[in-house]
Amino acid sequence: MNKIVKKLEIKNKLGLHARAAALLVQTVNKFTAQVSFSKDGQVVDGRSIMGVLMLAATQGSKIQVEATGDDAERAVRAVEKLVNSKFNENG
Repeated sequence: MNKIVKKLEIKNKLGLHARAAALLVQTVNKFTAQVSFSKDGQVVDGRSIMGVLMLAATQGSKIQVEATGDDAERAVRAVEKLVNSKFNENG
């Protein structure tokens, strides 16, 4: 079973607000891998919008994504692409 860990920087101006968190969870839900996010020692389930919001990740924050499973690498790549696209926002 594959385990992938990657640190990402939140680049969009509004950080992980409700819409961005929903997009993140929707992306994770496309995969079977178990995905979690962490920031400052707090770990949350990647399939929980409330959990992702609880990270309170603002612009410039570093989060860690960890995925375990057969499609873990693809899941992390998809999350990384979404984060790097600033959640398709202008800011």
